[in-house]
Amino acid sequence: MLQAMTPRLFTPCTFRSVQLRNRIVVSPMCQYSSDDGLPTDWHFVHLGSRAVGGAALVMVEATAVSPIGRISPADSGLWSDRHAEAFRRITHFIKEQGAHAGVQLAHAGRKGSTDAPWRGGHAVDAAHGGWEPIAPSARPFNPHYPMPRPIAREEIPALVKEFVDATHLAEDAGFDVIELHMAHGYLCHEFLSPITNHRDDEYGGSLENRMRFPLEVARAVRGAWPGHRPIFVRISGSDWIEGGWDLPQSIAFARELKAIGIDLIDCSGGGIAPGAAIPIGPGYQVSFADAIRREVQIPTGAVGLITEPVQAEQILGTGQADVVVLARELLRDPYWPFRAAHALGVDVPWPPQYERAQLPLPR
Repeated sequence: MLQAMTPRLFTPCTFRSVQLRNRIVVSPMCQYSSDDGLPTDWHFVHLGSRAVGGAALVMVEATAVSPIGRISPADSGLWSDRHAEAFRRITHFIKEQGAHAGVQLAHAGRKGSTDAPWRGGHAVDAAHGGWEPIAPSARPFNPHYPMPRPIAREEIPALVKEFVDATHLAEDAGFDVIELHMAHGYLCHEFLSPITNHRDDEYGGSLENRMRFPLEVARAVRGAWPGHRPIFVRISGSDWIEGGWDLPQSIAFARELKAIGIDLIDCSGGGIAPGAAIPIGPGYQVSFADAIRREVQIPTGAVGLITEPVQAEQILGTGQADVVVLARELLRDPYWPFRAAHALGVDVPWPPQYERAQLPLPR
C-alpha cells in the first residue's frame, strides 16, 4: 500500500480508464528498424525491456498512418491489418509486465523520404524506397531534403481519414493510449507553424486557420477512439525561431485540444527548421508543461533532458507537470525506474526473475 509520503514520481495517475502505476512514461523514440512499417524483434526487445524495467506507459515511436507518412523507409507504420497483428505480440507483452502500451500516430510531412540518421538522414530516392513527400506548402526542410508537394484542399479529408483508420487499427493492436504527433516539424506541426504554412486558403494565415487541420485530426481521432481510453497530443511548445510557433500559440492550441477531449499535452519543442537557437540544458522544456498546465488546466507531460530521480520528483512535486516523459535516459538505462525508486526510498515490485538483484532501501 502506498504510504502518505510516497514521492509523487511513484504515485499512480489515471487518465480515463487507464491507471498508470507511476508517472514515468517512455517517450516515443524512432528506431529506424521496421520492415515495411512492421515492427521487428528489435522493437519487441526495445519496448518490452522498458516495460520490464518499471515504466508505467511504454510509447511506440512515431508510427505513420500511411506509407508516405513515414520519416524513412525503415519507420514504424500502422496502415493495414497486417501492421495491427504484428503489434499485438508487443502490446500483450508490455501489459503482462504491468505497464500500459501506447502508440504515437504520426505523419512526417515534408520531413519524409529521408534516410536513418546514422546514414546521414538525407533524401531517399525512389530507387531506394523513397517517395514524394507532402506538406502544407512547397518548401523543403533544408537543401538536402526532398521538395514536398503542397497538399490540395480536396486531399485534406483523406488525410484525416488516414489518422482515423490508424486509430481503429491501434485499438485492434491492443494499445491503451494514443498520442497524436503534432510536434518536431512533422505534418501537423507544419500546418501550425507560420514558418512552414504559407497557404492562402482556410488552412493558412491566422492562428485559427493554422490550427484547423490538426484540430480536425484530433476531433476525428477522439470520435473514433473508445471513450474510456485516453488520447495525448505531443506539441512543440516553441519553434525557437522568431516569428514561428511559440508558447502563447501553444496555450491557445491546448485550450482547443482540451475542449475536444484530449487528456494530456506532451510538451516538447523545436524541429520545424534547421538553425533554431535552442537553449538546451537540464529540463529546458519543462516550462512549457508548467505554463500549459497552469493556463489551460490540463494535465501535461514534461520532456527534455530529465535524467535524475530527484530532478523528476522536483518537476512533479512542484506541480510543473503530471508525468515525466523520458527518452535518452531510458535508452541508457531501461531499468531507470528501479534506480529512481531506490534513490527516492520507494519499495516497488521487481519482476520475480530479477528480485535477486534488488538492493535494500537505504535506512
